[in-house]
Amino acid sequence: MLKVMHSATNSATPNSQWEDLIQLPTPTYVEWDNIKTQLDLVLLALETLTGLGSEAMLSAAISLNLESRVPDRVALWRLRQSNPLRKGQGGRKKLDVEEARSLVLITCYLAKQHQELIRRAVGLLEQMAANHQEPHQTALLGDYIDAFCNTYQERMEEDEQISTDLLTHLALKLLVDLLFYSAPGGHRRLWLALIDRSTKF
Repeated sequence: MLKVMHSATNSATPNSQWEDLIQLPTPTYVEWDNIKTQLDLVLLALETLTGLGSEAMLSAAISLNLESRVPDRVALWRLRQSNPLRKGQGGRKKLDVEEARSLVLITCYLAKQHQELIRRAVGLLEQMAANHQEPHQTALLGDYIDAFCNTYQERMEEDEQISTDLLTHLALKLLVDLLFYSAPGGHRRLWLALIDRSTKF
């Protein structure tokens, strides 16, 4: 997995990436709640691994010419609050297809910027699995898992069915996904994955 992506670079322009997404299937109405959840969780994994915050996301929006769709922190917060699992009702709004595409491009842009860290984390995960060791025994993965689980529990509605083991599994699955989203064509992979998973959620 790592060797295939080791030399990945992405020369596609923001406009061409937007055009790519327009050509892909558009979700149906019934799929939207699941897509909003999945997209927010991918961003959650990225921010807890890298420590990036809303400023980095807004800066990415400017670099991608998406500031009209994600103009400020309030707008970004409202988009992420559209995830039905989130606590609180105040900022929740319908996420439209252009806003979803914008978040996909922002996520993949930031994943590409942090590709070395993502690759190192996935490499450690593979190494620990090969040695039959628990991922949290390494500092990088342990800190990521803790940050993901804590942030998830802070932001999402309480669900007695979500155990620490399930959250850890989710965190590590999203970490591997991020490696693919950081590669060339990652925006297409993420968009198609959102639609595919939403039909199986």
